[in-house]
Amino acid sequence: MDFANFFANYGLIILLIGLLVFMFWSSRRRMQKQKLEQEEKARQTVPGSEVLLQGGLYGTIVEYDGEDLDKPAQVEIAPGVVIKVHSQAVLRIVNPAQGFVTEDDFIEAEESEAEYVAGVADGDISSISDDHRAARQAETERDDKDRPQV
Repeated sequence: MDFANFFANYGLIILLIGLLVFMFWSSRRRMQKQKLEQEEKARQTVPGSEVLLQGGLYGTIVEYDGEDLDKPAQVEIAPGVVIKVHSQAVLRIVNPAQGFVTEDDFIEAEESEAEYVAGVADGDISSISDDHRAARQAETERDDKDRPQV
């Protein structure tokens, strides 16, 4: 059996299998990308964030539960006018909230605080109050040396 005869008999099947593998791979890749985008949107959707809703309304998030998407989100569309919408009706974040701490920021701050406390306890890092105290003491010693001895 030569190559041309083999390709004539099995070429279409090989081509279809190749297309199916490509379709499966590209759909999984697209789903992973959408999942990452949804997770990022859920992290940014905190009270104070300005959002665009599916219906074209702009508003500010008052309450949103990223864990329970069945719970409605509360969005303020005008001063004092708060509406409940399905949490997945938030199309995108227009302006992320400023001054609000996300869970990721909080966890990162806790880790860096723990490292700082451990460094101070080990003597590797001096605390700011220790630095201020040492500076005041050095300043006092300089002043004492400059005074004439009586």
